[in-house]
Amino acid sequence: MDVLQINVGKLCNLSCKHCHVEAGPNRKEIMERDVMEACLRVCREQKVKTVDITGGAPEMNPHFEWFVKEVCKMCSHVIVRSNLVILTEEGYRHLPKFYADHKIEVVCSLPYYQAKVMDRVRGDGSFDRAVKVIQELNALGYGREEDLVLNMVYNPAGAFFPPAQAMEKEYKVKLLGDYGIVFNHLFTITNNPTGRFFHFLQNSCNLNSYMQKLCSSFNRSTVEGLMCRYQVSVGYDSKLYDCDFNQASELPVSTGETIFDLIGKPYRARKICFGNHCYGCTAGQGSSCGGATEA
Repeated sequence: MDVLQINVGKLCNLSCKHCHVEAGPNRKEIMERDVMEACLRVCREQKVKTVDITGGAPEMNPHFEWFVKEVCKMCSHVIVRSNLVILTEEGYRHLPKFYADHKIEVVCSLPYYQAKVMDRVRGDGSFDRAVKVIQELNALGYGREEDLVLNMVYNPAGAFFPPAQAMEKEYKVKLLGDYGIVFNHLFTITNNPTGRFFHFLQNSCNLNSYMQKLCSSFNRSTVEGLMCRYQVSVGYDSKLYDCDFNQASELPVSTGETIFDLIGKPYRARKICFGNHCYGCTAGQGSSCGGATEA
């Protein structure tokens, strides 16, 4: 276990059309402090290399800042996945500086580099608000200084595969030329048929064709880099999953453990649980929370 990915809740200020965890403003699921404390203890005992904090909008968890500070005391690589838009709202505008002060790697979701495409996925005005935050992060040194890493995530806006990881160059040229924005890397991620995207596929009569496309594009060379082989995902209620997509599919680890069960015990390997959505991570160039996985 190199990475402990922690979903601190499904509450979010947005209701994105492709969201695989179906996060939104009306979700009530929030990780409580005792679960966070168990995560911290496991990180310390297992000497976890990377902690990856996600949501929902993780910033909306009332214990978020305390948790980030505590994680930083025991882990040198801490990631926060942000939708950016939340950082323009009252009560959250100080967080870019907070991230910089604690050397947090920010992974921000930017579905596209044009407003009309992103706003169609996330809502009117979301692109302009995100750009404003990225420019603020750049001014703090993100994307420019070695220890202030800013990575972006691209998700397709429909039932098709993401372009090659080389799309990073296109993003960098467009964002720099139009907005003066710089960043480190772009992760191109396949939309897995779970959550809100699954319902979109059903409602648009694209589910069968999309699944056939995923299955027929299976690429064996992606398997070595699958995130479920080195990462454990913790749900808001302490349940463990082999990955974030299994969590969205309510497919817990085969041993049925919670984060509390890992306290004080050596970590043991187990068989990974699979579902049809796993074809999303093994199709084409492969896909994970860190982008393409093809060897």
